[in-house]
Amino acid sequence: MKKRDILLKIYKTLFKEYGPQHWWPGDTPFEVIVGAILTQNTNWGNVEKAIANLKAEGILSPEGLRNVNHNHLAMLIRPSGYFNIKAGRLKYFIDYLFKRHGGSLKKMFSLDLKALRHELLEVKGIGPETADSILLYAGGYPIFVVDAYTARIFNRLGLLSEDVTYHEVQEIFMDSLPHDVKLFNEYHALIVRLGKDYCKPKPKCEGCPLKEEFCRSI
Repeated sequence: MKKRDILLKIYKTLFKEYGPQHWWPGDTPFEVIVGAILTQNTNWGNVEKAIANLKAEGILSPEGLRNVNHNHLAMLIRPSGYFNIKAGRLKYFIDYLFKRHGGSLKKMFSLDLKALRHELLEVKGIGPETADSILLYAGGYPIFVVDAYTARIFNRLGLLSEDVTYHEVQEIFMDSLPHDVKLFNEYHALIVRLGKDYCKPKPKCEGCPLKEEFCRSI
């Protein structure tokens, strides 16, 4: 079976098992961006608490985060962990947004995928996974987001080697699948769901929707 067919079959199996995941949670593209930065090294429940604090303070906007001082911002996002570092990363992004695009997400998202990805990766504290999450979930660009779950699951299925890089994993999915925003969005969300439920560092294989067909046949 070709890699494209295997990847699509895995997607269909996971979608049948779990259904739509409604990712990325957020009322606005800006909220999605803030969430993508805050979710580094923590779980989503903690990010929700931090975002709720920003909303309660009335500063969940480019202007709001630009005007709030670092220490107060750090206090508000404390539930997300590494709050001083993440406050700095939010400030770095806001500084970039205003310097390069006048504080306008519309202008930022008017760039083509390659150009905007290059700009985002130049912002301190934004790596490939965060940049691609911003592009896919906030900007609606057709790019596949890779995370630790992706590498772990597809290595165990025999489709990836242990030392594969972020770019190499992304390339496999991008080369094998239609460049469809909805597909990339849902596939990544389903991978995360499977990773949390079954494909943990110590795998829980019993009941895994991929176990019978894929773990034995690949």
